[in-house]
Amino acid sequence: MSDLPYRLIATDLDGTLLRGDDTVSPRTRAALVAATEAGAAHIVVTGRAVPWTRHILDDLGYEGLAVCGQGAQVYDAGQHRLLTSVTLDRKLAGVALAKIEAEVGPLYIAASRDGLDGDVMVGPGYTVSGTGALPSTPFTDVSDLWAAPLNKIYIQHPRLSTDELAEAAQGAAGGFVGVVMAGEGVVELLPLGLSKATGLSLAARRLGLKAADTIAFGDMPNDIPMFGWAAHGVAMGNAHADLKAVSDEVTASNEEDGIAVVLERLLDERG
Repeated sequence: MSDLPYRLIATDLDGTLLRGDDTVSPRTRAALVAATEAGAAHIVVTGRAVPWTRHILDDLGYEGLAVCGQGAQVYDAGQHRLLTSVTLDRKLAGVALAKIEAEVGPLYIAASRDGLDGDVMVGPGYTVSGTGALPSTPFTDVSDLWAAPLNKIYIQHPRLSTDELAEAAQGAAGGFVGVVMAGEGVVELLPLGLSKATGLSLAARRLGLKAADTIAFGDMPNDIPMFGWAAHGVAMGNAHADLKAVSDEVTASNEEDGIAVVLERLLDERG
């Protein structure tokens, strides 16, 4: 049993647990250690697929479960083992891309292949965001995109803003695929109905925990379903306005130890 009001702490990675340099502050590390010592479990819930997440978890010494790929993958970080994986129907994805391009014109495209070591295929014009050199494989022939199972497709547009592209994609293809805005320059097409909430619920069940036990931290619209599932949703100070609008509270930014601010308060309130 946990001494805290929540037995499960679910944290997004980029813009939430991680600072801009892809590190976790000593204060946030200490707060998470104190919370787990008080009996709570910690689960990382990220839009990154396992190949783009594993090195960060290893660097953190994280050995628990992680929900990756916007809920598509449940990963055992301690055992380096993929427990569940959901793939995108490639025919539906092709239809969705065609419908979006008919609406807004040509897109820049990347895609995440399924599996522990699945490549991220990056097409001409697509810009991979984030710090450090994330592993990717360039492609020029679109047929290469469909050669192996995919978790998701990333899209960018030469003129539309990220929010505008997400809105246009949802309007054009929302009946075929899920559409999420996961960060600046990051719009993703997913299996319809998939979200961080579905992946988190699977991971929580493995730990014998449920939504009522959960406090969730996030910063982007792709965290909205997770906030809807969890008992308490905490938006970072740097969060997108759409997420702040549905949050139960807003904490400090990821650069200002927002997770630690909340966990320290909960630990102080134990008595």
